[in-house]
This record gives sequence, C-alpha cells and structure tokens, in this order.
Amino acid sequence: MTNSERASYIRGLMEGLELDPAAKETKVLNAMLELLDDLCVSVEELEDGFAELGEQVDEIDEDLGTLEEDYYGLNDEDECGCGHCHHGDEDDFEDAQFEVTCPSCGDTIQLTDAMLEEGSIQCPGCGETLEFDFDDDEEDEGEDK
Repeated sequence: MTNSERASYIRGLMEGLELDPAAKETKVLNAMLELLDDLCVSVEELEDGFAELGEQVDEIDEDLGTLEEDYYGLNDEDECGCGHCHHGDEDDFEDAQFEVTCPSCGDTIQLTDAMLEEGSIQCPGCGETLEFDFDDDEEDEGEDK
C-alpha cells in the first residue's frame, strides 16, 4: 500500500467517525490530514526524481566506461591494470612482478618495480588512490636474507 493510499484510508476512517465539522479537534485532524496528503505528494515527487537521477547516473557510468576504454586503450581481453600506460599486447605483462587487490573495488592490479617506486597509483576500476609505503625495517629484513 502506497503512502497516498494509506492517507486515503485514514481519511475514510476519519469520515466514518462522523465528527462534528465545527469542533476544534476535527479542524486540527483535517489540517493534519491535508498536511499528510501534501507530504505524500512530495515524497512521490522525490521518489520519481530519485529514479530519474539513478537512470542518469547509470548512463553517465556507461559513458565513462566507454571513455576509459577509449582513453586507456583497454578492453576485456587486454587490461594491464596499472592506470599509467597503454599496453597493447600480453608481452607487456612479463615485467610485472607484483599483484595487489584494490580494497575498494576488489580488482587485481599488476605492478612493476617502477610503479611501486612511484609510491602510489590510481585503481583503473574505481579511481581509488593506492599508496605503497615501505618502512626501513622491512627493507632491512630483506637485505639480511
């Protein structure tokens, strides 16, 4: 049952009480019912606007995906995942030495030493900035081995 239907039901219940139209209480109840009707109309308009906005956001997302594919030169068979370069064939993955998973979107990203040295990259899936911070302690441990 929609909010408007519920407001109409309440109006019917109130009419069934056969209240005195001149009574102060009846005037207050009628004013509250008019407010409820107005609120129901406002909520329906907001819901319609929200649905329209959601459709527009979906269209923008699709357009952005197309732009990303065109700009980065990526497709489903050929995603390097680095966000910095335009790889064209799978031989470019040979220098990838690390993989990370984006904590925001879950995409797996191939990384090279050069990318790690930059300190951060943007996830090609969601645009989240991924930072790489290596403590001196970790480097010392690696040198001892």
